[in-house]
Amino acid sequence: MGKLGSAFYNRLVIIVPYVWLLLFFLAPFFIVFRISLSTTAIAMPPYEPVFSLGDGWAGFWDKVSAFSFENYSYLIDDPLYVNAYISSLVIAGVSTFFTLLIAYPIAYGMAQAPRTIRPTLLMLVILPFWTSFLIRVYAWIAILKPEGLFNQLLLSLHVIDSPLIILNTNVAVYIGIVYSYLPFMVLPLYSSLEKMDGTLIEAAQDLGCTPITAFWQVTFPLSLPGVVAGCMLVFIPAVGEFVIPDLLGGSQTLMIGKTLWNEFNANRDWPVSSAVATILLLILVIPIVFFQNAQAKAEGR
Repeated sequence: MGKLGSAFYNRLVIIVPYVWLLLFFLAPFFIVFRISLSTTAIAMPPYEPVFSLGDGWAGFWDKVSAFSFENYSYLIDDPLYVNAYISSLVIAGVSTFFTLLIAYPIAYGMAQAPRTIRPTLLMLVILPFWTSFLIRVYAWIAILKPEGLFNQLLLSLHVIDSPLIILNTNVAVYIGIVYSYLPFMVLPLYSSLEKMDGTLIEAAQDLGCTPITAFWQVTFPLSLPGVVAGCMLVFIPAVGEFVIPDLLGGSQTLMIGKTLWNEFNANRDWPVSSAVATILLLILVIPIVFFQNAQAKAEGR
């Protein structure tokens, strides 16, 4: 019974993640993909399914063979959607870069701090999650608006003569994304740096390396798994971000999350919005695969 129970437990551990992916990833994906192949209709829901299991297997396969990818070709032909995808990738990439620049010194300082205060520093990083994400984004409106706290501070210090226009620009979107996703970058970086053997730096310096050279030759390469993990945790959700560009960005801020919301709610074009979501998901599969390969190589090393 012991061996049978152990074998059953091992199989269960393997099966559970696949069942989770099936229920909460593959099943919703196929539902969205099915809607993306439908046509719009004045009904509730506002689309006409291309195929239905109620037609029987014969009718099902007949309609499968008559699939139309008209909604996808429409996205390619309309420059609005192409520009929205490109703009989202650029904004997410730039935001991820600045998040890494800010998070790395923070994580490095936490890893070098005395062990007695590391839990406190870790709690301070996680502390913003105790407040609603929406409230924190709204707080940046009060900070960045022309009569907000930031401009009032600069005016009182006589740094500027007139308020800066930051709100409703891409700069505000960058600030919001970097602030909101900073903990997701700090935590994996801290995890990698905290486990690093400090004697490696001492050995590098004994061999003639300066502190900067030792950092780039030893510390940074060893922290690459944390860098890759943090970049993926920031970049992937930032591409489809909706709340931050909607509240902090202006009408000229073009991101695929806003475009998807407009198609789904304002235009009530569920087939096109589902096609937008499907392509977005397929685009994000690329960095996910890259992350898995990087993790596999890191474990192999």
